[in-house]
Amino acid sequence: MERIYFDNAATTQLDPEVIDAMLPYMREHYGNPSAVHAFGRKARAGIEQARRMVAKLLNCAPGEIVFTSCGTEADNMALMCSVRDLGVKHIITSPIEHHAVEHVALELGNSGKAQVHWLRLMPDGKADLAHLEELLKANDHVLVSLMHANNELGTRNDLVAIGNLCRKYNALFHTDTVQTMGHYRFDLEQLPIDFLTCSAHKFHGPKGVGFLYMRNGSVLKPMLVGGAQERNMRAGTENIIGIVALAKAMEVAYRDLDEHIQQVQGLKSRMKKAIKAAIPEATFNGDSSADSLYTVLNIHFPDDGKGEMLIYNMDIEGIACSGGSACSSGSNKGSHVIEALYPGRTGANIRFSFSKFNTEAQVDRAVEVLQRVMAPAVV
Repeated sequence: MERIYFDNAATTQLDPEVIDAMLPYMREHYGNPSAVHAFGRKARAGIEQARRMVAKLLNCAPGEIVFTSCGTEADNMALMCSVRDLGVKHIITSPIEHHAVEHVALELGNSGKAQVHWLRLMPDGKADLAHLEELLKANDHVLVSLMHANNELGTRNDLVAIGNLCRKYNALFHTDTVQTMGHYRFDLEQLPIDFLTCSAHKFHGPKGVGFLYMRNGSVLKPMLVGGAQERNMRAGTENIIGIVALAKAMEVAYRDLDEHIQQVQGLKSRMKKAIKAAIPEATFNGDSSADSLYTVLNIHFPDDGKGEMLIYNMDIEGIACSGGSACSSGSNKGSHVIEALYPGRTGANIRFSFSKFNTEAQVDRAVEVLQRVMAPAVV
């Protein structure tokens, strides 16, 4: 049985070019980047070349990029250190953010370090910009944290509109771009963003490495202390293999981006059309229009008693997909994103997420299996 992977929003397959870029730093260039000898200098050069590559692709300064262990660490650093170091007293965020933002905001609010304001959402999950402006008018010393595209729904926010509102009211703007980095072009010289976060494994890089972009290098102090690495911004010996691989994954993603978008958008459109034909009662969660994240399709099925086992039955048939965020897969509370947008609604939800390694034949196979799994039992 062919196993088919449609859970690319959780993690992606390593690109062969990325593996090739990693190997020399696993076999030969193994020096500690902080060492002054030739082994260390070679490792340090690899990190700085990677930083310059990322900065070039994003049109920002190398000093504005701090490599981290993941997007979660980068999100934590942006929120926690902004409150600690930049005088932020109010955080405006939404109830459908990744837990790397939502849980940090809750902790900061519960500890009294900042007041948290929960932004209203439009029916498709986009930020309510009128409510955002109300909150910005009413509060000073604000950090707005809103993700570019929701990892479960695929709904995308307008970063320019949000950023311009933040500029108008002298608020800082942080956006989690973990799902969109490597899938869209970002010009950080032009975008009104102060902090941006990334995780390499969402665009065919390795797990365990990401970065935080800080405009003008910010004035944040380190969250991890005990060393002078990352230009005194993050203590700990750098993950040089991961950093080099992240830069290579971004380079490949940007090089092939137009072709990638066309291919993957085609897969999503094909599945959406096929599901509507095969299972007419199915609906799509969030924004499933052409403006949404082209790698994610989230589907709702009415409650017929089969929803609880849907993901497992798909897996038995060789189709890997999900019910939401992989970071919450061990929770029995269900999706906080679905509950926020569709409170109390019954039924089953399933997320398919696509990559350049998927094919039309795999889409057709997944829809055929889904139709069979959801078919009424014959008595």
